[in-house]
Amino acid sequence: LGTDPSSDKEIFEEKDVTFSTYVYKSKSKKYLIIASSHTLSDEYRFLDANRPDGKFKIIQPREKDLLYDVTHYKDKFYIRTNYKAKNFRLMATPVNKTAKGNWKEVIPHRDDVLLQGFEIFKDFLVVNERKNGLPNLRIMRWDKKGEHYLDFEEEAYSAYIAYNPEFDTDVLRYGYTSMTTPRSVFDYNMNTKEKTLLKQQEVLGDFDSNNYHAERLYATARDGTKVPISLVYRKGLEKNGDNPLLLYGYGSYGASMNAGFSSVRLSLLDRGFVYAIAHIRGG
Repeated sequence: LGTDPSSDKEIFEEKDVTFSTYVYKSKSKKYLIIASSHTLSDEYRFLDANRPDGKFKIIQPREKDLLYDVTHYKDKFYIRTNYKAKNFRLMATPVNKTAKGNWKEVIPHRDDVLLQGFEIFKDFLVVNERKNGLPNLRIMRWDKKGEHYLDFEEEAYSAYIAYNPEFDTDVLRYGYTSMTTPRSVFDYNMNTKEKTLLKQQEVLGDFDSNNYHAERLYATARDGTKVPISLVYRKGLEKNGDNPLLLYGYGSYGASMNAGFSSVRLSLLDRGFVYAIAHIRGG
């Protein structure tokens, strides 16, 4: 910093214009990582953060249809990947043997569960999963003395791992919303299982979530597949088949619409509408 940019040393250039590139430091603070990402391929490079003049090493060379992402913990890289796993699985490999032939399975592939992401802490591994279209946060101890899932109570909701920069902590920060609950941020003590609400989206007017009810149904497609449907309506609605319905659906590129809160739809609900989200292809 402070010198003529023409004297800067080039560390890396992504020559494939279809790849995006970004740089970050591992949560352990031990490694600098360069990520190159494409819709159908990933490639990561790493360098000891205490040796910035060193050479970046490739974890696993890019391959078509091979997706993976990387986090460092102790003497291993933990890798979420679709390698021989359509719904992804979690692998681990020594930092000095990173090619996929060295990867060892930590969480196996499951036909009915999508492994969406994970977060590493000193004493805990937190896994973001999706089953039957609903996200789940799974808390696992490194000492293998137990695991549990966060209880979200509602039938139709969305939850995700928020920004968690601290490594040596028992507190997980996560985001939550449902079709009746405004967007919220919580701290969760992974030892005591205590939740603390930090912030919630402000809703103007006299909004009261107790005036509305959300539920989850399944529709059977022509091929027999059960398609989840999240719906919300104002309490007191008579289910006689005469109520207007606004049905929304989108699913593509492996993505699905989550069941979240929207203040815009409250006017419809207050006028007797039922609002539904069909979680179609992609989730």
